[in-house]
Amino acid sequence: MAVQYECCATKFWIYVGICLFLVLFAGLMSGLTLGLMSLSLVDLEVLRKSGKPQDRKYAAKIMPVVKKQHLLLCTLLICNALAMEALPIFLDGLVSPWGAILISVTLILLFGEIIPQSVCSRYGLAVGATVAPVVRVLVWICFPIAWPISKLLDLLLGEGHDALFRRAELKTLVNLHGNEAGKGGELTHDETTIIAGALELTEKTAEDAMTPISETFAIDVNAKLDKSLMNLILQKGHSRVPIYYEQPTNIIGLVLVKNLLSIHPGDEVPLKNVTIRKIPRVPVNMPLYDILNEFQKGHSHMAVVVRYTGGKKQEQKMSKTIHEHDNGKDVSVIVDKSPSQAVREKSFSNRRSLNKLKSFPATHASDLNREAPKTKRWSRVLSGDILEIADDSLPKLAEDEEIVGIITMEDVIEELLQEEIFDETDIQDS
Repeated sequence: MAVQYECCATKFWIYVGICLFLVLFAGLMSGLTLGLMSLSLVDLEVLRKSGKPQDRKYAAKIMPVVKKQHLLLCTLLICNALAMEALPIFLDGLVSPWGAILISVTLILLFGEIIPQSVCSRYGLAVGATVAPVVRVLVWICFPIAWPISKLLDLLLGEGHDALFRRAELKTLVNLHGNEAGKGGELTHDETTIIAGALELTEKTAEDAMTPISETFAIDVNAKLDKSLMNLILQKGHSRVPIYYEQPTNIIGLVLVKNLLSIHPGDEVPLKNVTIRKIPRVPVNMPLYDILNEFQKGHSHMAVVVRYTGGKKQEQKMSKTIHEHDNGKDVSVIVDKSPSQAVREKSFSNRRSLNKLKSFPATHASDLNREAPKTKRWSRVLSGDILEIADDSLPKLAEDEEIVGIITMEDVIEELLQEEIFDETDIQDS
């Protein structure tokens, strides 16, 4: 039977102080086990980079301690177990064995588990940053025992515990942070919608956002820009109009409506004499993110959506060649040029075109003496941009190709916003 010390003696107070220290130490270890281990490296990295100023300091102090999670876990549990096992030994010198058991259980339950874990679950970041130097010392003290156990856990369970959300989970998380969810979030409806649209954009393809070819406004390459056609173009309100040859499904290029501003309708200028640009072609299964990246380069803001009867191999091949813009092929992504460069190149390459341009009512006369901007985008090869139209040869649709629609930058942005974009000329259904 252990010796019991009388009240108010020197050793009595020493034992009381040791018991209080063990209870507080066990409580601290228990609280840190919950508080620190609940903070993943991803959470701390987010707080360190974009949290509040105080949270950034806390996260920076905790990051080195939490990096080796299994070593930290073993250290905290070893220290907690030592404190809880030592407490009854010192209590046995103060009270009877039954009293030591009851007091130790009560103290450990209340002050060693419930209160510390409640505090650290709410203020774990601040508490962890405050005692981080103490935890580092404990890690070195317990290293001979904790390190082998932690390495075994790393071998069995793996070292990484970074919980990254999948797209569907991240979308749900964003929705929960919206102010419409009623959980105290500060994101507006438009913000949550745009974020959700960006997360879904990678799963959508050109076929999901395109305008079907049957609903597309296009002009025959052999048409004349008379008053009725010019009025129709203005009525549609498009900045770019597709051009077809022989049949509406054979889109061969596009014309910028701004290039038609100086053409007088009374002259009935043939459309062939106007600068017609090549139009990129994209397969129906091309992701919208890839299309958006191509549109951002400034080559073109409109593309033809093509379905290939040759199967998926042909479509995959098309997806690869869409990035090869320097080879001069019709399927390549073209580089935008100024009207002056287009007219100059077309006139020198074809004398017939030069003779026709002389009869124009000064369509691009003011542009011929203007220098093009000297940027990387404008310094590329000019031969792959303008569609050369000869009397005896015009591009025809290949046998294994089927044009199913037109896709523009606006179509992709609408999928991103998940809302229709109406301009001044659109008629909204009431």
